[in-house]
Amino acid sequence: MRNGGDGGGVVAVASRYRWRYTLTLIVCVMAAVGVEGCGPLRGPSKFRNPRKMKPLVFQQHEPNVSEYSITASGPPEGRIQRNDSRFMELVPNYNADIEFKDDEGTGADRLMTQRCKEKLNTLAISVMNLWPNVRLRVIDGWVDRAGSSLHNEGRAVDITTSDRDKSKYGMLARLAVEAGFDWVNYNRRYIHCSCKSETKINTRTMGCFPGDSVVTTGAGVKKQMKDLRVGESVLALSNDGLLRPSEVLLFLDRNVTALTEYVTLVTDTGKSITATPTHLVLRWEKPERSQIRYANPVYAKSVRVNDTLLTVINGDRGQLRLRAERVVAVSRTEKIGLYAPLTVDGTVVVDDVVASCYAVIDSQWLAHLAFLPVRALAAVRTSLYSLVWRLGHPLHDAPSLSPVIDAVQPADGIHWYPRMLYAISDYAIPASWMDTH
Repeated sequence: MRNGGDGGGVVAVASRYRWRYTLTLIVCVMAAVGVEGCGPLRGPSKFRNPRKMKPLVFQQHEPNVSEYSITASGPPEGRIQRNDSRFMELVPNYNADIEFKDDEGTGADRLMTQRCKEKLNTLAISVMNLWPNVRLRVIDGWVDRAGSSLHNEGRAVDITTSDRDKSKYGMLARLAVEAGFDWVNYNRRYIHCSCKSETKINTRTMGCFPGDSVVTTGAGVKKQMKDLRVGESVLALSNDGLLRPSEVLLFLDRNVTALTEYVTLVTDTGKSITATPTHLVLRWEKPERSQIRYANPVYAKSVRVNDTLLTVINGDRGQLRLRAERVVAVSRTEKIGLYAPLTVDGTVVVDDVVASCYAVIDSQWLAHLAFLPVRALAAVRTSLYSLVWRLGHPLHDAPSLSPVIDAVQPADGIHWYPRMLYAISDYAIPASWMDTH
């Protein structure tokens, strides 16, 4: 009996340690996939199946816009000469895996902006991986001659392969696109690649809103994003499809002076939302259902005409309701300032359009899970405040932060959002929001 008991104890101990190891492994995996939803740090992307790359064809350029468009490399900023103070911004590229033609013998072809250098070095690795014993060859980099070409600013390079095999040029152009060049053109004798400016266009991977975007506070007041503060509540969409005030826990990114490229999405009723290209926008394939699980989170740059967004409109007697609206126009623009508030629900209504708080990784649930510690800390803080309040007011009931939900049935094929009443005065809702049937 003793041996049997000891054996059972050994099994129990082994089982307990096995669970400890399993939990430890789960925690490590979650830490590895943690994502900075918005801000200057790059978050990891989902694992994707390898896809077959399609070569560019002769005279094709990617993207299919002018090189000087803000969606490509942007307009020229002026020629950089050797005696110019901006000349010090150019950096030499001494990568041994790249062959520089350097006809003049001055080393000018090696000079370029830091961004251009990074993309070129990435491309050099791709070339060697695809074609063993073949190197990337640069035939033209920065040039000190009159003109308005991006070569004059060190933002462009003309490239071939070291074996000068023109049958490889189409794939070389595709590799340049994949390496991150902002504009790539397949010419007859070489591939022309260029980059955005580092001085005027913020090129960090991020997801934010401009400062003039408008949110609705918990008090029903319209406020510009630049005036929003941590601790305030804004209208958001909860995971169960309810519109409610949600506290701003922190700003994932906040920069008053950054000049940033934005994507503007316009709906068929004239509503519009503006966000950075890598910010998540909630696209709805089932607009009759407002639960987050029915949303398809995509980058703002991936939204196309005829996609569906959820908007907030004024209904009868001043009530607010959700309505699905079709995207009729997509455009790009530049604005100063970027702001990325993180709410408890992970969503926010911006310019009367429901959007996500996250970016960089195209998964709403994974990004929301990554910020679970932030929400947990906020919940603990609220509980401590409630405890302190109870100790100071032993004869009074503590204020409740729980919303009292009064559901409204859908009408006319449009989903109405449930009306809510918060007992605490800090979350006061306008009288028009609290009408009852």
